[in-house]
Amino acid sequence: MPESVPVRCPDCRRAHRYTAPSYPCACGAPVAPVPDPDGVPRPAGPRSWQDEWISLRCGSCGLDGEWPRPELGCPCGTVLRIPVAGPRASVPGPDERPAPHTVPVRTARDAVTATVLYLRRLGHQDVRRAGRLPPSGIGLAGRGVLAHVDPSARPATPRDVECLWLTALSESAAGLYFSVTGYAEEAVGRADALGVPLFLLDPAGTPRPVNGPAEALDADGA
Repeated sequence: MPESVPVRCPDCRRAHRYTAPSYPCACGAPVAPVPDPDGVPRPAGPRSWQDEWISLRCGSCGLDGEWPRPELGCPCGTVLRIPVAGPRASVPGPDERPAPHTVPVRTARDAVTATVLYLRRLGHQDVRRAGRLPPSGIGLAGRGVLAHVDPSARPATPRDVECLWLTALSESAAGLYFSVTGYAEEAVGRADALGVPLFLLDPAGTPRPVNGPAEALDADGA
């Protein structure tokens, strides 16, 4: 449950209880800032884009993300910024690859989490839900990368691979396909021709390269 802390407005001295809202991570888990019980709320000053956001790390998959800074509106008209416990999470550079970590894949959410963890291992720290959704499955996007997570019970088809390739091409990104079930033989051949890396998510949550482009990418990110 999100933590609730007492907050007193410095202008009118009204007492409030504040509970931080939670937001969905790309892996599907809720992320909520932890209010600092010893911190002193301060009135919000002039608005700026950078000051509106804080960096938080998902406790489920370890993904860093930018989330709205916690605020509380007092009836007197003062908007209070709520202090957050602990240091702001930093975003590792692309060469700081975290140690391999996986989650068992039992649900579609598990498949997304396993994919996010693997993309982080490759150096993509800014993974989020893709703005353009695939015809089926779940789309994830980061700087220069677009991933299609396919948790369905049917093997991926050549059309699935082509849709990912076209979408990634239109966004000047590399397209990666992650399937729980596998790929039709024609889909593998089409992916080889288009240079699309194909991965099979095994039950332990480890992405296994299926074709040459995936093997090359996996070797570079190991």
